[in-house]
Amino acid sequence: MSSTKKTVETMLRKLPDDCTIEDIQYHLYVLGKVRQGLQIADKEGVLQQAEVEGLLNKWLIE
Repeated sequence: MSSTKKTVETMLRKLPDDCTIEDIQYHLYVLGKVRQGLQIADKEGVLQQAEVEGLLNKWLIE
């Protein structure tokens, strides 16, 4: 069984029995975006907290 299928099965087990299709779609969307972000971070690297704060301060002041 693929890793993705296992992840989806685990997610479905954690959702309440009365969840809607939209609830499932939302959770799959978030899961996909998190995975995408982690892949980008692996390829391109990440910023340190201080770097992010410096950029935010610069952007908010301008």
